[in-house]
Amino acid sequence: MTFPDGVTLIDLRPEELRLREPLPVPVLAVTLEAIEDGTHGLRPDLGPLVVICERGARSGLAARYLQADGLEATAYPGGVLALWRERELRRAGGEG
Repeated sequence: MTFPDGVTLIDLRPEELRLREPLPVPVLAVTLEAIEDGTHGLRPDLGPLVVICERGARSGLAARYLQADGLEATAYPGGVLALWRERELRRAGGEG
């Protein structure tokens, strides 16, 4: 669950999910709707953006919108579920 230095993680999940299952890294909460209509307020000086959602489908769409806005953005494959799975695999393997 390590992200490169300078990356900003964008969490698309609804507030209730973010509160129930917070990520152990700093995130910016932004809705897909704000990204779709261009009111997200994200800027190039935030560095590369990694967009995450619950399962990965919405983050791919959001990353494409952000790229169209001229931002460097990628989706985290598999979403939060994959992130937690990766964390568990690292623990089981003794890494972290």
